[in-house]
Amino acid sequence: MFYLIITILLNVVISAIFKVLPKFKIDTLQAIVVNYCVCVITGSLFLGHVPFHTSNFSQPWFLWAMLMGASFISIFNLIAYCTRVDGITTATISNKLSLVIPVVIAIVFFKEAAGIAKIAGIILALPAVYLTTRVKENNGKTPSLLWPLLLFIGSGLLDALVNFVQRSFLDTAEVQATYTIYCFAVAACLGIALVTVMIITKKIELHWRNIIAGICIGVPNYFSIYFLIRCINSGIMQSSATIPVLNIGTLVASSLTAILIFKEKANSQRIIGLLLSIVAILLIASADMKW
Repeated sequence: MFYLIITILLNVVISAIFKVLPKFKIDTLQAIVVNYCVCVITGSLFLGHVPFHTSNFSQPWFLWAMLMGASFISIFNLIAYCTRVDGITTATISNKLSLVIPVVIAIVFFKEAAGIAKIAGIILALPAVYLTTRVKENNGKTPSLLWPLLLFIGSGLLDALVNFVQRSFLDTAEVQATYTIYCFAVAACLGIALVTVMIITKKIELHWRNIIAGICIGVPNYFSIYFLIRCINSGIMQSSATIPVLNIGTLVASSLTAILIFKEKANSQRIIGLLLSIVAILLIASADMKW
């Protein structure tokens, strides 16, 4: 239960940080790249040593770490792009609704149990996420429902990939920590290369405030992924329940944070969405939760 709660709280912290970035005129790309570098440092300090050894290149999880690292930075930037083009609400809906993909994969390919309560909770999660996130923008218009398909598929497949790798290769806490560091290292290398090209072509300029923002994101970001893997490995519930509970729990906690701290409006639609979210979590978790 500890890993579940701490993962949700860390995701809320990251969401809150991203929410205030525009107020400080932060370049999101630079902050994201610095964040990944900080994740590598944080992970190495947490592990107690720097785990970069040639022997790890032959580990069965190494290629998966490269794929996941590339996915990290791709999806982060895709979220930023969708937010800029279609609005934050549309991006949020696409990201959160992707919980369907890893759940279906876990049930179909990993043969996890799919009781009536779990299926009902998953179905209920869709309108819950929609109602909670679909609010009007500052201009009074509601964003289009043509969600960015790539973000939906990418986020869902990334969650499914985390589940697959954890099941297949990450059997100890040290391996889990090492794997997470490698994922962030790949993302950092790709990000540094991208930022370098953009600096050379004079599309962006480095600024100290972006570095500070990246540090603030990096520490909770590392532990959010590490504890996610630990949560799946803990056996508190099947992964087909863990990922939806984490996603919906994060959404509920983030919404409450937005209402209580950032003073966002708590209209009837959002309240109904939050109540549906809580019911969905209880239904999904009740099937195989180990308290």
